[in-house]
Amino acid sequence: MATPGISSAETPPPEPAGLIAPGWHIAVVIIFLLALAALSAWRGALSPVGRVGANARAANYAVVFVWEWLTVAFIAWGVRKRGHGLSELVGGRWPTLSAFGRDLGISALFMLGSGVILAIIRWAMQDRPNPALLNLLPDSPAEMALWVVLSATAGFCEETIFRGYLQQQFAVLTGDKGAGAALQAIVFGACHGYQGAKSIVSIAVYGFLFGLLANYVKNLRPGMMAHFLQDSVAGLTGRALLKRIHA
Repeated sequence: MATPGISSAETPPPEPAGLIAPGWHIAVVIIFLLALAALSAWRGALSPVGRVGANARAANYAVVFVWEWLTVAFIAWGVRKRGHGLSELVGGRWPTLSAFGRDLGISALFMLGSGVILAIIRWAMQDRPNPALLNLLPDSPAEMALWVVLSATAGFCEETIFRGYLQQQFAVLTGDKGAGAALQAIVFGACHGYQGAKSIVSIAVYGFLFGLLANYVKNLRPGMMAHFLQDSVAGLTGRALLKRIHA
């Protein structure tokens, strides 16, 4: 029976059971991520700061470091409202040293397999690094040190944001874990728009593979390790390889 004075149209529909944070919370996270991505793509750089001054790379690294941790903090606050914690999204710590070794092995196999898949996709699409991607690579020893810190941040924060939070939320909203992995991958790819349209496709595929990995192992630890290792190695070796190619 309808409550007197309140029409059924005024009653908000119930949220799907199982959401780890309120529905409005996921909307805020997505809008924030896509807004920053759009500004970065418009500026043609890693972050909305763009390429300004001699310390452009360090400034871009700092901005990304801050916004990723702010996003994780907002997610932590949101899931706590439903009685959850970040440790649940990550899958907890390593219970034993052998568990650490197992996850490291899984991450190595994932890097190998995903690397082959992405190389084929980029070759087929003739995807080449654009100026924004080349400009973000570290050059000096100080920038390299900052890059390693940024890679560690990306490994933890991006896996928590996309495979931990968004993937679970999308899986509940769609009722399908595969769809959850696919939707977060689309957002993940869009957040790298500064690298160009072709790279968005390959990065979205990369994000989907990370999502499948998370669904398979039921935690984020191997993905975090692979993400950190891939980003750090690519950044530290990328500029040297480019100099050799163009020498």
